Amino acid sequence: MEDKLVDASDSNTSDVINTVESNMNKDSYQAMLKAVQAFHDKHDFKNTGGEDMTYRIALMAEELGEISSCVTKGRDKAMLAEEVADLFILLIGTAIAADFDLQEAFWAKIEKIMRRESKMIDGRIRVSEFRE
Repeated sequence: MEDKLVDASDSNTSDVINTVESNMNKDSYQAMLKAVQAFHDKHDFKNTGGEDMTYRIALMAEELGEISSCVTKGRDKAMLAEEVADLFILLIGTAIAADFDLQEAFWAKIEKIMRRESKMIDGRIRVSEFRE
């Protein structure tokens, strides 16, 4: 398979970006979901391997490594924010690819973990199920 670059300056790409940016409330999860869906559609992730779960896990691990590098090497907050945003976009895209509602899953999980007890372990708070 030949590698192919997509020109972000072409008019079709600019139209997609402008439509996404102008029609969205940027404080809304739905706006973020639509933006990530537009990104997937633009690059045809569904038909080009971009929605393969094994591949997506590798990309998420790569982003976690970049986040770790920012923290351990003392990078500035803007760089850390960009790497965390990369991971967040991948998480939303994984929900799209796996066809589940991430917003619903988030609220169900928050409800569950809010009922958990916490423990201090090695001087740090830990919230878990603490199975013995």
